[in-house]
Amino acid sequence: MNRMPSIVFAILCMAFLIYSGSIYIYGASASEGTEFKAEAGNGKLVWQKYNCQGCHQMYGLGGYLGPDLTNVSSKWQNDTILEAVIRSGNERMPSYHGMDRKNMKALLVFLREMDASGTADPRNFRREMNGMIYRNENRN
Repeated sequence: MNRMPSIVFAILCMAFLIYSGSIYIYGASASEGTEFKAEAGNGKLVWQKYNCQGCHQMYGLGGYLGPDLTNVSSKWQNDTILEAVIRSGNERMPSYHGMDRKNMKALLVFLREMDASGTADPRNFRREMNGMIYRNENRN
């Protein structure tokens, strides 16, 4: 009998286990030094609850109907204007006038934190084997 399929299967299983283990080992140390406010974490949940990523991007990743919002806080430089745009919507974006004040505040903090994290050019970032994304220091 040909044992080759069994050997290949065993090698693939071992590779999967080693790779999975490395994500847990190196993934924890990769996130050291990153600060993300608790309020920004709540804002990310609001971002996901209202499916903002369905139309908008962060760092060029997400939907393509709306603009990339990675640096939207720098563009408007005023939470009042940004809140008004979110609440009123436009011809392509639905209005979120029913969003409560707590969720709106959390969303605005999330957008400010994302803005402070860098610029929206994905070519300046590298993806690691463990799924983490880092800024390339050698590119502008």
